[in-house]
Amino acid sequence: MSFWRFITSNQILNIAIVAWFIAQALKFLVILIEKKEFDFSRFVGSGGMPSSHTAIMVALVTAIARIYGFASPFFAISLVITFVVIADATGVRRSAGKQAVVLNKMMDNLGTNNDPDFWGEKLKELIGHTPFQVFVGGILGFVIAMVMPI
Repeated sequence: MSFWRFITSNQILNIAIVAWFIAQALKFLVILIEKKEFDFSRFVGSGGMPSSHTAIMVALVTAIARIYGFASPFFAISLVITFVVIADATGVRRSAGKQAVVLNKMMDNLGTNNDPDFWGEKLKELIGHTPFQVFVGGILGFVIAMVMPI
């Protein structure tokens, strides 16, 4: 079986990819509405509203539950990985984003040397998620997995 045929025939994978794509498209729309600017990096970037990591994982675990049931090892594995992804998004990556904000402010305010070769590039600040962004991503992933045919 060719790789492309595998991708298009695997309904669980399709559901997860659709959830990711819709979450990323919503990020783009949120920035467009809030800031009135086109930021195409939101289609592939992490962080922001909604959490595409959560959407893809909740869609995956929901689709697996629909096909294989809650007692299957596939469901158990995907559920544990979903919890790890959510904890990472709201914990480690969110904290790293907050630290990046502080470090970028420090670099802006320290001395008169604004030479990028001296300080390096600005750190990426939008890498984690608030609990609400994760919640919305989870609802999005669940709804997509429930409405798409299996």
